[in-house]
Amino acid sequence: MKQKMVVKMTMSDEKSRSKALKVVVGFSGVESASLKGDDKSQIEVTGDGVDAVQLTSRLRKSVGHAELVSVSAVGGENKEEAKEPPAAYVWPYNQPFYVYQELPYAHQQDPCSIM
Repeated sequence: MKQKMVVKMTMSDEKSRSKALKVVVGFSGVESASLKGDDKSQIEVTGDGVDAVQLTSRLRKSVGHAELVSVSAVGGENKEEAKEPPAAYVWPYNQPFYVYQELPYAHQQDPCSIM
């Protein structure tokens, strides 16, 4: 599920901004990150399956104070939900279809004749 998150941070200089962006982009599942706001103190993160709480806590550990402002779902998921479920697989031949199940190793005969 794609999400859009906004994290407000206390960033005073360009070095802390670039460090925060490096941390965000290095996080698993992040697709894009950008600075927002008049003083560029907010980071807008878009990603798939990103944990907002973990992202915020990692920013707190590496950069400084971070506050999660909003988390919202990004549109475009209705197309996936509207798809019909796939049809059941039909065996194309008239021959019977057998499934063999292997027995656990304890029930099989030992392949080594010495032991």
